[in-house]
Amino acid sequence: MGQQENVATSLAGAVAEEISASLAPVDAELARRYPGDPGTRQPVHTVYVPGDAFAADTVRSWGDRALAALDEHAPDAASFAAVLGLADELAEPVYSRVRAKLGREPIEDLRVDFEDGYGPRPDAEEDETAARAARLVAEAYEKGTAAPYTGIRMKCMEAAVRDRGIRTLDVFLTGLMAAGGLPDGLVLTLPKVTYAEQVSAFVRLLEAFEKAHALDAGRLRFEIQIETSQAVLATDGTATVARMIQAAEGRATGLHYGTFDYSACLGVSAAYQASDHPAADHAKAVMQVAAAGTGVRVSDGSTNVLPVGPAEQVHAAWRLHYGLTRRALARAYYQGWDMHPGHLPTRYAAVFAFYREGFEQAADRLARYAGRAGGDVLDEPATAKALGGYLLRGLDCGALDLAEVTERTGLSRAGLEGFAAPRRGDLTASAR
Repeated sequence: MGQQENVATSLAGAVAEEISASLAPVDAELARRYPGDPGTRQPVHTVYVPGDAFAADTVRSWGDRALAALDEHAPDAASFAAVLGLADELAEPVYSRVRAKLGREPIEDLRVDFEDGYGPRPDAEEDETAARAARLVAEAYEKGTAAPYTGIRMKCMEAAVRDRGIRTLDVFLTGLMAAGGLPDGLVLTLPKVTYAEQVSAFVRLLEAFEKAHALDAGRLRFEIQIETSQAVLATDGTATVARMIQAAEGRATGLHYGTFDYSACLGVSAAYQASDHPAADHAKAVMQVAAAGTGVRVSDGSTNVLPVGPAEQVHAAWRLHYGLTRRALARAYYQGWDMHPGHLPTRYAAVFAFYREGFEQAADRLARYAGRAGGDVLDEPATAKALGGYLLRGLDCGALDLAEVTERTGLSRAGLEGFAAPRRGDLTASAR
């Protein structure tokens, strides 16, 4: 060990105590506003189905139609890989996992749409459709056939449709309660938010429903759709979306970018409205920074180019969707929207390829970090957190298997979670 060092200090203990006391409000504020990621599964996509088109077999129907598209336009791993430009070593693992996913769990997150996809209808018709949706969702959860996450997108809180949106939400939630209660995977989506006050009003609405049914406070949570310029930048130049997260009072679970409404709001012509437009990149970057550390997750939007028609047209649409999804993943947008069953093969192909091609390097880096073995990359606690999160996301969606991850890292799922979601103090202390 060598000569023992003489450790001396100059400051009295009272100095540290005084500083800690002065920062106690800041510590509490950090803990309240930035609790970190919840550590739960985030779906890789959200599928929107108009309320009148939603049926008991919607999840299975989408999976079957997606498999049929593969059978017709890419019947084997080699042909699918050729369309998307997959590396040879990824072709079979990705293709087989895509087909298995479409058979097992074709939709991870389903939203019954009462907004743009449904449009204005007579009140009696929307009432009946909302009640029917509640019944079908409850039955699906009871039978085990529901998507892991399911809910509705109501109409927004703007004056023209506010009452209708509130009533539809009430009918849907009341129907779920009558059918046995709210399912664990329930998700609500509030669209076209422009002011934080609209978020606050929605919180009051959910509070009222919880009190009416003696539910735990905070049981109802929701996503905020960012579809207008006012939702990103306020008139005073500040980030409105950050205000919205705080206005949600801990109930916000996600921020969803609305590709086409937002683009149109900025005057982008129809031919250039896409999730990779510079205006879209700016909006999502602001959303991402505003949400970082808050536990609110960011979702990309969708493409409106559908994989339909002759094989050449389908393949072109697949390549576009695959490329946009891979681009989003690289930018840490781990969720997006899918608007057609034909998008499912390339959604899962992009996601699975993303996690499988980086699996070995990520697993080896985390194993070296966990074992303090060093290597050619000097990783820090924050990087270990990212590596653990990467592997967990791959496990959750089906891109990776726990056995192969454990064999490569030496870590159980609980071990991965320990790296992916350290407490704030743990991360700070281990970085010293």
